[in-house]
Amino acid sequence: MPDDVSILAMLGLTLLVLAAVAWTAVLVLLVRRARSGGAAERSGHALSGLPRQRQAAPHLEAVELTPAEQDAFAGLVRRLGRR
Repeated sequence: MPDDVSILAMLGLTLLVLAAVAWTAVLVLLVRRARSGGAAERSGHALSGLPRQRQAAPHLEAVELTPAEQDAFAGLVRRLGRR
């Protein structure tokens, strides 16, 4: 151990290296699991964590505006158009 490096600095560096090795090992494990999970997706099995998608879009709703509401909306559009 060099004389100009404190014990705490060497301990900190050692812990940092150990944390990096552990993080790399976990990352490799997750990548391997993701690759093996991709085979199940290709075989046609649905993923259980995702909600089922709708086959059709929801219907559209429309509301008729009164003449006063139409005038108010037209005034709002005119005011916003000036900006």
